[in-house]
Amino acid sequence: MRPQPPFIQAAKLGFTYGRGSLRPVLSDIDLQAGDDRYLLIGGASGSGKSTLCRTFNSLIPHFYNGRLTGRVLVGGMDTRTLSVGDLFDRVGMVFQNPEAQLFNSTVAREIAFGLESLGLARSEIRRRIGEAAAAVGIEDLLERFPHDLSGGEQHLTAVAAILALRPRVMILDEPFASLDPLATARLRRVLAEIGARGPTRLIVCEHRLALTAPDADRMIVLHGGRIVADGAPVAVLAGDVRPWALEQPLAAAASLRLGLRPVVLDVGDLPVGGDSRERLADLLPSPPLAGNGDVLLSVENLCAHYRQRPVLRDVSFALRRGEIAALVGANGSGKTTLARHINGLARPVAGRVLVCGRDTRRVSTSALAANVGLVFQNPDSQFFKLTVAEEIRVGPRALGIEAEDWIALLARKLGLTALMQRAPFRLSGGEKKRVAVAAALAVRPELLVFDEPTAGQDLFFRQALGDLLLGLAEEGRAVLMVTHDLGFAERCASRWLVLGNGTIAADGAPARIMADAGLLRRCGLMPTDAFRLRTRLEAASHA
Repeated sequence: MRPQPPFIQAAKLGFTYGRGSLRPVLSDIDLQAGDDRYLLIGGASGSGKSTLCRTFNSLIPHFYNGRLTGRVLVGGMDTRTLSVGDLFDRVGMVFQNPEAQLFNSTVAREIAFGLESLGLARSEIRRRIGEAAAAVGIEDLLERFPHDLSGGEQHLTAVAAILALRPRVMILDEPFASLDPLATARLRRVLAEIGARGPTRLIVCEHRLALTAPDADRMIVLHGGRIVADGAPVAVLAGDVRPWALEQPLAAAASLRLGLRPVVLDVGDLPVGGDSRERLADLLPSPPLAGNGDVLLSVENLCAHYRQRPVLRDVSFALRRGEIAALVGANGSGKTTLARHINGLARPVAGRVLVCGRDTRRVSTSALAANVGLVFQNPDSQFFKLTVAEEIRVGPRALGIEAEDWIALLARKLGLTALMQRAPFRLSGGEKKRVAVAAALAVRPELLVFDEPTAGQDLFFRQALGDLLLGLAEEGRAVLMVTHDLGFAERCASRWLVLGNGTIAADGAPARIMADAGLLRRCGLMPTDAFRLRTRLEAASHA
């Protein structure tokens, strides 16, 4: 019997968006995929990961305009001859922004939509809806309107809708970016089970390698639109991946420091005896300094509803100058709703929010803009200018602020200099987030509120953003981060506010929060790798 050809084959593949002389996003890609149990694709923001995946299900060339060179074969057929509909039950894709693929009235109908297109019996459709919802833990959301859900819940809904189709290949673009740690762990288990039992194969694009590399059996890295590495994750991560803007998992970095070969990918597998503590000390983040200036933000007994549903109840805390705090908690716990109250986009049902001493109920959102900078979870919601440069200048111009030197500095630090004349909507998901961050920082507000600032971001941006935030805190500004990225929050925030059941369940230093296992379990959190490793090293030193 002749061997079957690879399910996906790319030969001399290149792609350039739009028309004219823009640089190619993909160049000279030769790749065989779709047969590995779990293929991980890594690379910097804008390196071509999402674009490559769009060629696998015919979104390119049939949906995105541009110039395609070379060819992609799926199941032996050229994608130029296959529509998206021809492939939707064979190559399913969960987008980086899942909201873009949700359009039904309930979560259950969202999952059913593709199944109905396949002409399945109603009993089979009901069974698959139940199985897919249970697999990702959204059984209680089935009758909810998808666009009323949190970003993380929307992502799980999109995963369930594709999972129910049982495609030959399932592509997930930044699947963990908007999920709380417990939901992340659950989705990891689901994906591992899918890969183990087959026949569905996984292709995952993700920056957070600690969440994906241990589960993958193959890893490729894109850089500048070309494949620069291809092999087992332990082999790829044993080298220096920083030039490709990849953040090496702590376990791999510690393995190299200890001289372990092959590297290990879970901190629980690292040896902690002997002089390990001294050799690994500088890999563990130092607690940031706490701010102690005047109060900039005061939230007092805040209660909030969304579509008549209680979301926040009796929330109280204050934020001082020089302070960086992280608002953490489970998907759907009300973090984004709370953030929207700080700049006046939402008004309290009861209680009040004071920004620089002003009650947000009595001040317009535009008047608060000079004091509060807000970056949305989905940056597309903020863009309305034709170029990146114009988008970043909106705030300073509206407020009459001279900021050209500061904007140029932001562009350099956030890697936007080469993108300033590009249209914001034509950028990658990670690049869009950078533009939104730069636009918020451009007016140098007293208070900055970021909703998932590191979602879909590479190493360079995370480092640059961390440096910027620490610098702003030193200037006496205050920062509140809404985030599921507890590793970033551990490095930058001296204080964590844990939101659970609509109220502040805990308020304190990250180490104290992570030491409370019951609190973490109740609020959808898990300890970071750095905390786990530090705890093991300290226990070993006292043994």
